Amino acid sequence: MKPGRRAARLVALAMLGCLLFNYPVLALFNRPGTFLGVPVLYAWIFGAWAALIVLMARAVERDD
Repeated sequence: MKPGRRAARLVALAMLGCLLFNYPVLALFNRPGTFLGVPVLYAWIFGAWAALIVLMARAVERDD
C-alpha cells in the first residue's frame, strides 16, 4: 500500500475515534443497566476502543 493511503486511513480512524468518544455519542450509552454484567457506558468505551485497535492494526498490516 502507498504510504499516503495508509496515512489517510489512520487519520480517518483517528477522526472516527474522536467521534466515538465525544459527548453526544457517549451520552447515548450513559444509562442505567448492564451488558453482560458490565455497565453499558463502560462496555461501549472498551468495545469501541478494542474495535479501533483492531481496525488500526488491519490498516497498518494491509498490503494493498
